[in-house]
Amino acid sequence: MHNTSRIAALLASLVLLPAASLAQSTADQEAKTRAANIAAYPDAARALFGQKTTPASMQARAIGSYARGCLAGAESLPVDGPSWQVMRLNRNRNWGHPVLIDYLEKLARDVPRIAGWPGLLVGDMSQPRGGPMLTGHASHQIGLDADVWLTPMPKGRLDREERENMPAVNMARSDWRDVDPRNWTPAHTRLIKAVAAEPRVERIFVNPALKVALCREAGADKTWLEKVRPIWGHNYHFHIRMACPAGMASCQGQEPPNFGDGCGAELSGWVERQRQAIFNPPKPKPGPKPKPKPPMSLDALPPECRQVLVSP
Repeated sequence: MHNTSRIAALLASLVLLPAASLAQSTADQEAKTRAANIAAYPDAARALFGQKTTPASMQARAIGSYARGCLAGAESLPVDGPSWQVMRLNRNRNWGHPVLIDYLEKLARDVPRIAGWPGLLVGDMSQPRGGPMLTGHASHQIGLDADVWLTPMPKGRLDREERENMPAVNMARSDWRDVDPRNWTPAHTRLIKAVAAEPRVERIFVNPALKVALCREAGADKTWLEKVRPIWGHNYHFHIRMACPAGMASCQGQEPPNFGDGCGAELSGWVERQRQAIFNPPKPKPGPKPKPKPPMSLDALPPECRQVLVSP
């Protein structure tokens, strides 16, 4: 079958919402944005780290914090596994600390049992040397974050064109107050609950509309939802964040969850703020637009990141 026809068939089989799904960046869009960002700020940390194509030949270390750091001695998640496939290959973001690689491979092996899916579609992890990215993500900088698509892996292997351009499924309902029942299934809840049970997982981020469904479907035991935090975006994928590896002083973790299950007024607030931003955004102020803030400089990262950057 021709590539274009294969993509069309896959999309039809996944019952996509076309308008929402096309918000996913394609290879062409990604390349144009990367080039523009390099040209605008060639000395910014995002340009320096974003153009590195191989890992630093150093002992594996997560350095700094999730949104201000870098990664030494990264390992890559193979683009094809027995129960996973890496998406958006041109981004070269299938790198991580060995702790993350180990967990993703384990999770993927368990997915057929947990969710009844053939496997996982894995999105952005980290760059070969971590650090700020040229597009998307403020975090994903130290090799301990990974985006997992909420679209089940197809039984067949996707080719490169499909991996670059196939849109993901929008799981949010059109009013953004709950999930779309045409796309969301109990398997999604089972999968996220299983990830939350992993002691090495620090946080899971999902769209507020998705957390509404998780809170409802969790039943009486909502303790696992303490790790699952609402955040805008994340209606196509969920974000797994691993805790800093034990004894790794260079890694700056975050406080353990201490805010309860988050299923009450806090979640309602997230839902309504998101709706306001989507359906009634503030009007731009009159006059010239403020000058955009320059991206993060190399000096803003931990000093060790300079060595990561220049390492062979």
